[in-house]
Amino acid sequence: QVQLVESGGGLVQPGGSLRLSCAASGIIFSIYTMGWYRQAPGKERELVAEITSDGTTTDTDSVKGRFTISRVDPKNTVYLQMNSLKPEDTAVYYCNAKYRVTNGPAYSYWGQGTQVTVSS
Repeated sequence: QVQLVESGGGLVQPGGSLRLSCAASGIIFSIYTMGWYRQAPGKERELVAEITSDGTTTDTDSVKGRFTISRVDPKNTVYLQMNSLKPEDTAVYYCNAKYRVTNGPAYSYWGQGTQVTVSS
């Protein structure tokens, strides 16, 4: 059974920092691309950042220079360090694991989400 368990969300003032963690089980973590998505009220879920199995990272323009995604494969964990938080970063943050077999099926799993609220 695959599980992705997020932690680290909470309430933070503008300009503050949070670090989200996502611990995975039931998958061969090292071969998966891991990502963080977020969904604000009334908006669609959007990709925040992702990191491939070889450590290549991408992130959305709105978080460049503020958020950093990283992974520690021996711990089956992916992190999202969020600095200089803004009220518009308020959302439920979801962890995602995805893997596509060459010329075969694709796999995608989601965590349950963790709330991040940026407010004074």
